[in-house]
Amino acid sequence: MKFHFPVGLLAGLLLLNQSVFSQEYRRRETNLTAFIQNLFPVQTEGIDYPTVYENLYQLYANPLDLNTASRDELSATYLLSERQLNSLFDYRTTFGPFLSIYELQAVPDFDLPTIRRLLPFVTVDTQNRSLSVRNPTDHYLIMRVERVLEQQKGFTAAEPDKNGNLPRRYDGSRQQWYLRYRYSRPRDFSFGLTLEQDPGEPFRWKPASHHYGIDYLSFHAQIQNRGRWRNILVGDYQLQIGQGLVLASGFSLGKGAETVGGVRRPSLGGRPYTSLSEYGYLRGLTATYALSKNWDVTLLAARNRRDGNVVADTENQEDKISSLQTSGLHRTPAELADRASLLEQNLGVHVLYHSDQKWQLGATVLHTVFDKSLQKRDLPYNRYEFTGKQNTVLGLHGTYLWQNVNFFGEAARSSSGGVGAVGGAVASLTKRLDAAILGRYYDRNFHSFYANAFGENTRNSNERGIYTGLRYVIYRKLTLGAFIDQYRFPWWKFLVDKPSQGYDYLLQTTYTPTKKLTVYGIYHAEHKAKNLPERLSKTKETVKTVRTNYALNAEYTPSRTWSFRTRVQWGGFQYTGFSPSNGVAIVQDATADFGRLSFSGRLAWFSTDDYDSRQYVYERDVLAAFSIPAYANKGIRNYLLVQYTLNKHFDLWLRWSRTDFRKQETAGSDLDEIAKPHKSEVKVQVRWKL
Repeated sequence: MKFHFPVGLLAGLLLLNQSVFSQEYRRRETNLTAFIQNLFPVQTEGIDYPTVYENLYQLYANPLDLNTASRDELSATYLLSERQLNSLFDYRTTFGPFLSIYELQAVPDFDLPTIRRLLPFVTVDTQNRSLSVRNPTDHYLIMRVERVLEQQKGFTAAEPDKNGNLPRRYDGSRQQWYLRYRYSRPRDFSFGLTLEQDPGEPFRWKPASHHYGIDYLSFHAQIQNRGRWRNILVGDYQLQIGQGLVLASGFSLGKGAETVGGVRRPSLGGRPYTSLSEYGYLRGLTATYALSKNWDVTLLAARNRRDGNVVADTENQEDKISSLQTSGLHRTPAELADRASLLEQNLGVHVLYHSDQKWQLGATVLHTVFDKSLQKRDLPYNRYEFTGKQNTVLGLHGTYLWQNVNFFGEAARSSSGGVGAVGGAVASLTKRLDAAILGRYYDRNFHSFYANAFGENTRNSNERGIYTGLRYVIYRKLTLGAFIDQYRFPWWKFLVDKPSQGYDYLLQTTYTPTKKLTVYGIYHAEHKAKNLPERLSKTKETVKTVRTNYALNAEYTPSRTWSFRTRVQWGGFQYTGFSPSNGVAIVQDATADFGRLSFSGRLAWFSTDDYDSRQYVYERDVLAAFSIPAYANKGIRNYLLVQYTLNKHFDLWLRWSRTDFRKQETAGSDLDEIAKPHKSEVKVQVRWKL
């Protein structure tokens, strides 16, 4: 019989924490929305929140096995410091495979708050890990329908104008339809299918124009760890390689409450794409093969149809694309005309050397070809944008682990001659102090279509900056976090008609006096340049702006049945020389969990001067859905979420939400306008575990 540490110590740990863990650990469904809110306590531009949620959901649905997970995979949870990662792998090397999830309590530098946060995303598999189609880890079908209850302008009858022309209207129905099927076993195989039809999108079967009934269809088939074949993936996928300068999946934290760990990107390779974002993924084939113990090679080939605005070039007798569309909405004739109008083909290769969790060195080549030329409008801020039909990006990346310091970096060059580079270090300086530093340099003519490296811009171009982050544990119940990021943009940007610079910083403190109560406060300020809007000036003058956000949040869980969250957040936005726009939101959440039946609800009051001072507040939603509406103007927001588990195979969700506005007669704008000062939405979702 094998013991990893003294029996008396293990027994003592279990007795000490029996109020935290049941005798037989059983994973419970976690509130991923609350988890993300703790990572991003204030809204930050440039973060793809739905994709972050989707990747967290996939990690939750397919937890990492502590006995086989790599350092990059555990690092990608953004929950462990470098010191904790070192401790976990040293423990695994010294004592062998984990026998129980409880052993995390015996790993040096692991505390109970860290373990509680980690539990939803890890497991210990002590059974045979061979492929077993009869007993998959996860096998389910989710179906959802939702709609706005009030009549929106886009769905009303249209009468011809005096010239006989019909005004714009949506072509489809008012419902949104969603279906997801997943059949998977971690590190073995995964099969998935996702279907979605947005409100207003018509069902059409026109293969000639790439309409196949449902508007959005995503699929994948993946097998892993078959001899030297580490990964083979067919269908829709993303790749996370290096620091994301050439190939990057959407799962990156950037700047948030995780002031240290969020800056480094782990190399995770090919991953199935199951998000509802209808862009940023590859459709085709990718495969990773182990040339030896330390060398891997990844090949990719993809053929995608992209949405783009087609402009006729009569002089050269060819069509060009003036802009790529990323909304994924195809409701009106104009949106339908942009749908699948651009054919994109990609070929790539990635070679990786890795050595005992210490070294990683890799090289990447990605070649992209379009069937139409991309040429943005002839405006000054577009001068250095990509033009043409082909682009090749070459990249080199590496990481090195020295004691509790992790160095990382990547450099890349595109066909235009533009260069991008990012590098830094994450360190556990002491048991209480963690730090991160990162620098980046992105030429204004650096073009990498699948890049998502750390940066302030939404794309890795026209930017230089340096980021510094700290996290200090004053004692186990009180933690401080801070970062400052300074950057400049050597060329013009959209709505910024001159080279500019800026900086932002964040301060946060978290206090956990008991396991039932957590309180945190946060302050975030952004200083940037921006053109004055026409309502303030008729000239395109560029001035400095300041955006500030404050938040106070308290979470109280008096029992396993009840939990409460109270949040007050406020902030403002100001153009230099003009009056500021201010806003505030007060939110009260409550959750009651009675086993098979659970309720979650919110009552929120908000008041903002205008949209500039809008307040973003995360909302709990049905499983696999994400909600972060903007609270703007003045009003009250409510929602109620009910979940019922009929048996071990069947779950039902019902969600109702409503926003009532004061001092206005309508809600929404353009074709989404409602001729009443309120908006109500309802969702019904079922999950069948097969």
